Amino acid sequence: MTMRQQFVVFATAMPFLVLGLGWFWPPVNWLFLFLVPIIAVGVVDMFQTSHTIRRLYPVLGHFRYLLESVRPEIQQYFVESETSGVPIPREFRTLVYQRAKGARDTRPFGTIFDVNRPGYEWVNHSLAPRHAANLHPRVKFGGAECSKPYMASPLNISAMSYGALSKNAILALNKGAKLGGFSHNTGEGSLSPYHLEHGGDIVWQIGTGYFGCRDENGNFDAELFRENAARDAVKMIEIKLSQGAKPGHGGILPAAKLTEEIAKIRHVPMGADVVSPPAHSSFSNATELIQFVRNLRELSGGKPVGFKLCIGRRDEFLAICKAMLEGDIYPDFITVDGGEGGTGAAPTEMTNSVGTPLRDALIFVNNALIGIGVRDKLRIIASGKMFSAFHILRAMALGADTVNSARGMMLSLGCIQSRSCNTDQCPTGIATQNASRTKGLVVADKATRVANFHEQTVANLAELVAAAGLDSIEQLSAKHINRRVQGTDVKTYAELYASITEGCLLSSDTIPENWAEDWQAANSGAW
Repeated sequence: MTMRQQFVVFATAMPFLVLGLGWFWPPVNWLFLFLVPIIAVGVVDMFQTSHTIRRLYPVLGHFRYLLESVRPEIQQYFVESETSGVPIPREFRTLVYQRAKGARDTRPFGTIFDVNRPGYEWVNHSLAPRHAANLHPRVKFGGAECSKPYMASPLNISAMSYGALSKNAILALNKGAKLGGFSHNTGEGSLSPYHLEHGGDIVWQIGTGYFGCRDENGNFDAELFRENAARDAVKMIEIKLSQGAKPGHGGILPAAKLTEEIAKIRHVPMGADVVSPPAHSSFSNATELIQFVRNLRELSGGKPVGFKLCIGRRDEFLAICKAMLEGDIYPDFITVDGGEGGTGAAPTEMTNSVGTPLRDALIFVNNALIGIGVRDKLRIIASGKMFSAFHILRAMALGADTVNSARGMMLSLGCIQSRSCNTDQCPTGIATQNASRTKGLVVADKATRVANFHEQTVANLAELVAAAGLDSIEQLSAKHINRRVQGTDVKTYAELYASITEGCLLSSDTIPENWAEDWQAANSGAW
């Protein structure tokens, strides 16, 4: 029995119980002085639409907010600091909540970060700052072979499937994307009615399970793909090779979260965990991957097609680079997912100890594309722990054109980082299929919060770019970000992370020494 149901029983039975006892012992009637306000508060909680916790936990939900009000004292002395919480520090959780709610997001009394510690980072400002006029910058996706390019926001919703998230969460995210003019990645769980209901821009992700475009044997179905890709809402297609939270391992939807509806959407049987294969069956090497990219672009009617991966073996990504050159075929974008990426369910060892962190991966991918002379032919999307405008700015300085955020968007929905996504017991109705919990998430209210978070974060990105004396995000480079190495030793990203020259990988005479072995080992005909 849920807390809502328990409260209904309590509110119905207690008045009669008090009246009965009061018949024999009149002083008991004084309990009504306490009972009536409690029931009144609970009824208001059940029908208000602003706070999911209060809707799901009438009366008791207020204790969370009470504890939150005294949290600074408790937190400071007994639990975590504003910056020590993991995986997402309270400083950034609070920032997302404030922007989502349209509350004040400024800070008094100076930074809480230790600016003298090794690893502290900041952006160089200019004595000739610009006016942040363009608060809604756009980035064009779509190369020479793409007839239907897409103008993307710098910040978009990262891959999260229906199944991992509830239908109300998907509805709210997509409506927020529609309100704010940004894109919503479906995750590998396929297009669902909830991704399409509000008409937000969709990036349809195709994983190893081919959900939404698979035949009865789990293989890719070209005609089913063509049918879904032709939808107006679908703006881009993303082939998922791997993800940062569990690279080398297929997606996992626990059986506890598998409903009849989800099983029908994915074309899978009920009663067992839905585990995607670790690798694709439509291609087995880099050359075949690139051909698959071209095939999907043609089947989709010329929409941008790219792939997502977490960097592992460097020679395997360089094999993809060789395949691009050999076939003169290029994806429209590459999504680089960091090993610190989040997920609803992953083996502990995979999430903790497999996959290249985003910063290192982004530098490598950007340099590799520069090294083969094709950086201008495609876009790079960065994915991995993006919550503030500085996080976006930093990724762009290292080579990203846009960024995706998953956990940031979940926080804007009201996620409290309970880390129960894999149990179907999410207390906020976001990462669960339990209907009694999901109905507490009010779509209209949460969609507005998603749009607010996006708008305020992109506006602050524009402010940072202007403060650096730049006119656009395209002008950002590694020289604009500083990192304290040790003591007073400070270096820019340009000094810390060696870049390679345009086209240097194309000749044996110009290949950098630390790239030679991996470039030589790269084979477009085999992983």
